Amino acid sequence: MEEVYSEIQITRQNASEVGLTEQEYDLIIEKIGRVPSYTELGVFGVLWSEHCSYKNSIKQLKTLPRSGGRLLVEAGAENAGLVAIDDNWAISFKIESHNHPSAVEPYQGAATGVGGILRDIFTMGARPIAALNSLRFGELDIPRNKYLVKGVVKGIGDYGNSFGVPTVAGEVYFDECYNDNPLVNAMAAGIVHKDKVISATAKGPGNPVFILGSRTGRDGIHGASLLASREFDESTDEMRPTVQVGDPFAEKVLLEALLEMHQTGVLVGVQDMGAAGISSSTSEMSARGGVGMIIDLDKVPLREENMTAYEIMLSESQERMLMVIEKGKEEIIHKIAKKWDVPLTQIGEVRDDGYLKIYRHGKLVVDLPAEVLVLGGGAPQNDREFREPEYLKITKNEEINLNEITDSPLDIFKKLLSSPTIASKKWIFEQYDSQVQTNTVSIKGDAAVLRLRQVPGKGIALTTDCNSRYVYLDPYEGGKAAVCEAARNTVCVGAKPVAITNCLNFGNPYDPEVYFQFREAVRGMKDACLALDTPVTGGNVSFHNESQNFAVYPTPVIGMLGIIDDLSLTMTPEFKNDGDLIYLIGNNRIEIGGSEILKLYFGKITGNPPLVNLDEEVNLQNAVLELIQNKLINAAHDCSEGGLAIAIAEMALSSVNLGASINKIEVPILNWLFGESQSRIVVTIPQDNKLRFEETLQKNNVEYFNIGMVQADKLEFKSILSIDVAQIKNIYFTALENKLV
Repeated sequence: MEEVYSEIQITRQNASEVGLTEQEYDLIIEKIGRVPSYTELGVFGVLWSEHCSYKNSIKQLKTLPRSGGRLLVEAGAENAGLVAIDDNWAISFKIESHNHPSAVEPYQGAATGVGGILRDIFTMGARPIAALNSLRFGELDIPRNKYLVKGVVKGIGDYGNSFGVPTVAGEVYFDECYNDNPLVNAMAAGIVHKDKVISATAKGPGNPVFILGSRTGRDGIHGASLLASREFDESTDEMRPTVQVGDPFAEKVLLEALLEMHQTGVLVGVQDMGAAGISSSTSEMSARGGVGMIIDLDKVPLREENMTAYEIMLSESQERMLMVIEKGKEEIIHKIAKKWDVPLTQIGEVRDDGYLKIYRHGKLVVDLPAEVLVLGGGAPQNDREFREPEYLKITKNEEINLNEITDSPLDIFKKLLSSPTIASKKWIFEQYDSQVQTNTVSIKGDAAVLRLRQVPGKGIALTTDCNSRYVYLDPYEGGKAAVCEAARNTVCVGAKPVAITNCLNFGNPYDPEVYFQFREAVRGMKDACLALDTPVTGGNVSFHNESQNFAVYPTPVIGMLGIIDDLSLTMTPEFKNDGDLIYLIGNNRIEIGGSEILKLYFGKITGNPPLVNLDEEVNLQNAVLELIQNKLINAAHDCSEGGLAIAIAEMALSSVNLGASINKIEVPILNWLFGESQSRIVVTIPQDNKLRFEETLQKNNVEYFNIGMVQADKLEFKSILSIDVAQIKNIYFTALENKLV
């Protein structure tokens, strides 16, 4: 038996240095029957890290609905989710985090986050058609946060624009808890013929294994095992070398070369070399196919001299893929790679025994069963201790009287409009190309709408959503609310919600209070997904989002896909006609817990967040889709941050000098204007449609309230609040830019 070579004698201290616990080190020895080599230890460190193995989350993730509906592959089975659009075409989509790299090096961290999620899409054989993001930053009165915003936004824009994919939607929040640890979640979607999907599975002993794409360097080593799997401390800046460096132009030709190779029919399996690089791609592809691989690291194209086996295996250099092709067809892909000037090198072949055998300088440095390394295989699956957070004893049922505010309703309204979380993100979005590929139908609604040229007349809606304040105050209700708002936003543009992807951003899972938040948020997501019939296609868990000063609010970001069968029935939020009636449909509850007005005037995130009644939510969404399909409404907009007054203002802001006269006011007035109750949508209708409109809502058991009428130039709430639309626009569209520059 060939002995495995190790550069050094391994101790428990070495295990700790790669992020493994003593218990995990003992488990490794138990599973492989010996002490691992130095390179093997590094491979275990990265693949059993939180970022790669989901060792503290997988048991909870398995409780989510992960199949059924329009899903073509079960969650986690491939590089990205796959959802049927019709009998022939499917949408591949996924969201992932790049939080820790973006905190250390915001430009490259965000850029490579975009690059990584795009590769997940086109390794499925899908051509990317849209990018989205969900961003969280700290307060803008801190200079470092401004630096992070500018760096992240430029990284996203430069990569997406250069690659040639439209960035069509997203969300940006600002809260103190993200001061040291911003959240940068990137989402992408692509379209693929159902018969042309590429699997991330290795098959066929003797089939050659290739690296396609860029050379391997030392960037990104320990990115997954250490940077992404721990919280920040005083040594964080020393982790800068673990951040990958991206090249969108290299990725663009990589895309074209791969898709052309795919058309030849010779590809057996392909996987992106993302987190953990060669270590993850070889082991995961092998484990899926029940095979092994023999790899010669001397053949890996390097861009730095004297790289060790350890460094090559753990490098996370960008724009690389691992491919298995049919033996004897090598010349076909070599010609295509040469045409696109993309490096292509055979580094090994598939074995039939399930083992990874990795060589460097003729020495065997890794000899491990692939199954022992991967998620769902040998990697630990932990049940963590959990308990309800102490802070909930204070925040639950804490009552704050908004009448203590001395400002007038108009002053409150202006202050809310100019708060960074609510104010226009125009300064950010204008740095993204939203129209490249010319498939973008609308980006001004509650979700982005794209046409599908392959399916004439049909389109999709995409959105990202999560109000993390609600999750902080009640993880279960907040988890429900995140899914429901994402679905509601797709409904508001006329799309039927069909599936979600998720990016679950939390603090340290070894903290029982954090793990309580995680469990309860997942439980809320599960119940909402079951009620709305939107199964989970996959996604990402990002733990350890905290620093010495802050733990982030629990932030389970939802990426939602909706389908529009007839693009001519797409709905937008802006007021259309002077004289149209304005209705609030859904509930008329007055809930202010977790609201923007509480943060601005009391400096608190407190109280009970808005509750979500799932039966009420389903009825509302079904009713709105029916109203749109029957052409009974002219505009629709979800009520969210800032409450009803801000929702109505936003409908005026996206119109051409149309405002509203609101003649129905409830008391307490400030609660009614600025409370953030869920499951509510503001719509406008032609007066002639009033009877049929109300009959539709009655049939669907949905409450409705005729609250006013569209008018020219002014926004008025009885005698309480009156302001010119032009003044609103000046406040709303300049506030964020004024804070950033």
